[in-house]
Amino acid sequence: MKKVLFIAVLAIAGTFSMNAQQYKVVTSVESIVPNGLGRSRIVNALEDKDYREYTSVQTEEDNTRNKSKRGDIRVKNFEETKLLNFYNLGGIRFQNIAANDALITSMINDMIANGWELAFVVSAVESEGGKGDGQGIFITRYIFRK
Repeated sequence: MKKVLFIAVLAIAGTFSMNAQQYKVVTSVESIVPNGLGRSRIVNALEDKDYREYTSVQTEEDNTRNKSKRGDIRVKNFEETKLLNFYNLGGIRFQNIAANDALITSMINDMIANGWELAFVVSAVESEGGKGDGQGIFITRYIFRK
C-alpha cells in the first residue's frame, strides 16, 4: 500500500512539473554584409512581454482592434553581446566564425548551467539579392526550456 501511494505521489508531481515548463528565446544575428560593414550580435531580452496585449481578434461581426502602439512592443531591457562579422575587406573570415562559435558556445553553456535546456535551434539566412544589394544576415534562434 505504501509503495502504491508513493508511486501515485511521484506520478502527480511529475505531471505538475511537466506542465510548469517555461521557454526562453535567445537570438544571434551574424552579418553577411561584404567588407565587414554589418553588425553581429547575440540578443537576449531581459523582460517578458504578454503577446495577448498586442493581439487583436478579427471576425465578421466584431472587428476589435488592440489599442496598444507598436512602440509599446519594444523591449528596452536586453543584453547585447558583440559578435564578429563573417566578412572583412579580404572576404570571408573563418577566424571570425570560429570566434563567434566560441562565444555562442559560452552562452549556451551558461544557460545550461543556469538550469535551461537547449530544446530547439532554428536558423535562417537573408543573403545578398544580387548585384548592388550588399545586404544580408544569418539569424539563429536558440529556444531554451526549463
